[in-house]
Amino acid sequence: MTRRPYGLICPISLACEILEPRWTIQILTEIWNGSTRFNDIRKGVGNISTAILSRRLKEMEALGLVERIEDKAAGTIDYFRTEKSIKLEPAMNALAEWALCNIEAEVALSGADAWTIMWAVRRMIVLAELPRRRAVIRFHFRDDPPPKYPHYWLVVEPGSALPELCSLDPGRDVDLYVETGVVSLGAIIEGRSSIEREKERGGLFLSGDPGLARSMDRWLRPSVYAALEGIAQLS
Repeated sequence: MTRRPYGLICPISLACEILEPRWTIQILTEIWNGSTRFNDIRKGVGNISTAILSRRLKEMEALGLVERIEDKAAGTIDYFRTEKSIKLEPAMNALAEWALCNIEAEVALSGADAWTIMWAVRRMIVLAELPRRRAVIRFHFRDDPPPKYPHYWLVVEPGSALPELCSLDPGRDVDLYVETGVVSLGAIIEGRSSIEREKERGGLFLSGDPGLARSMDRWLRPSVYAALEGIAQLS
């Protein structure tokens, strides 16, 4: 990194010099959430080019924030947080809590991306609450203008660790149709609204399998921060 330092001895400023470069905190957060492979990190972070992600990971490795583990036998490369990064958890939790309680919901969600929301939703599915068979759930984002990919399919196979997320029709029979918008679904998973409230205000419409529709509040688990008191609610 060749950025000019602040020239201060303030420890907060020194921390910012390490963490401020664009995407650094987002990459750390995605690895914290369980993504360790390059492509998975890119999908979770969102609007980042492969070149920038590659450069950031190299810089973060040099700074001791991530560890790169290559398995030559398997031909895989994984990235993990170091002890230095793990010690940032209290600070990152505090930032998340501050943002949820002090940034208006409409402002916080206005720049959200449908793909990154669905990547997060994929991790929030409680598989034990779904039928013990293949389940296919289609999400349609009705935003105006529409997102690049307005339709997504979550395909849950028995015994799978995570649902498969598709932006192109996988050719499976759909069990549940979810009509929503980026702001509404984002608000639900952040704890800024609820499934019932979004149904009432027209931000969420479900059709198809009645059991899946009725149990959505059980199989879709909101963010770990959703139980926080004082979250700014969607108006």
